[in-house]
Amino acid sequence: MNGKRREQPANIAFLVLILIFFMLPISTNLLPSSFLLVKYLLTFLLALGLSSWATPLARNTALQYNIVDKPDGRLKDHEIPTPYLGGIVIYTSFILTLAFTFHFNEKILGITLAGSVLVIVGLFDDMQAVTPEVKFLGQLIAILVLIKSGIRIELIALPEFLNIPLTALWVAGIINAINIIDIMDGLAAGVAFCASMIFFLVAVVNGNTTIAVLTLALAGSLLGVLRFNFEPAEIYLGDTGSMFLGLMLGSLSMIGSYTQHNSWGVFAPILILGVPIFDMFFVMYLRHRKGISMFMGSKDHFALRGLKAGYSVKQIAVICYAVTAVLGGIALFIMQSTPFSTFWILSVVVVGALYVGHKLSRIKMPSNREVFGK
Repeated sequence: MNGKRREQPANIAFLVLILIFFMLPISTNLLPSSFLLVKYLLTFLLALGLSSWATPLARNTALQYNIVDKPDGRLKDHEIPTPYLGGIVIYTSFILTLAFTFHFNEKILGITLAGSVLVIVGLFDDMQAVTPEVKFLGQLIAILVLIKSGIRIELIALPEFLNIPLTALWVAGIINAINIIDIMDGLAAGVAFCASMIFFLVAVVNGNTTIAVLTLALAGSLLGVLRFNFEPAEIYLGDTGSMFLGLMLGSLSMIGSYTQHNSWGVFAPILILGVPIFDMFFVMYLRHRKGISMFMGSKDHFALRGLKAGYSVKQIAVICYAVTAVLGGIALFIMQSTPFSTFWILSVVVVGALYVGHKLSRIKMPSNREVFGK
């Protein structure tokens, strides 16, 4: 019933999409640079219209071909099988929006090709689970494509040969951080949407039109799917979506400039992506303390502990959106601030994260023996 109700706006979205489709070439090619706001708005609306229209189609296709996440009574405790392919919608909406907005350069081609690699790996995993080794190989290939395309961390304080492995570590970390946080309705998609909008603001501050369009295309694609992914979710991102989003956010964060006024602005991307990064290290620490494999599922995620503490799924999602927005505001501030002020601000953030992590770790959760029965 709820699914049919949500599908009705898709027809309206399609009509809006057609209008934007014909208007976009005008806005991107003929309007002067002073009309950047119009260009940005139409880019966002095109991505939003595409994903809003395509999500019900992807949902029905996933159900038809049984590409669903089935409850297992252990880690997957949703009530009914829920279709995947939300990630495919985000990917295709993003790519098509870029195709209609401006010409692809080497970096954009690199991002789209790297993203395509992970989408293929993720789709295979959603249809039939693949091993962690296969996922790692796919991530490695995608990262190599990025580096080959000139997308890498460029820290002046480090020699060139250290920037490349640091790039690989950063992108792999963000890919897995988004994948780890995708354990609750609307959580990963909503946090990624907020982060994309903050990276858009960073691009506007720096006058980087290319990054602004990329981030808006991603944000619009996310928002269209989030309507159906928010609790109660009618479609999941799957590994297709979480890995693609991780790659995009990791890549876009490297292209942006953060240290024009303050060298400590290098920490801005870490703050913007602070929520998934926090969960990744939080889960890693707890699993290490318990002596279980990093690749083995568990109920150690902060979101699941929040549920245990009495918060609802919607409350946890909205809190994470708000925290991402606040951290994004702090990131924008330290980009313009002084090193002295930044040091104390970051100190408060780190202490706050440690305090929250300590409080969450004290919430009693089922052990893996209780969850898996072994």
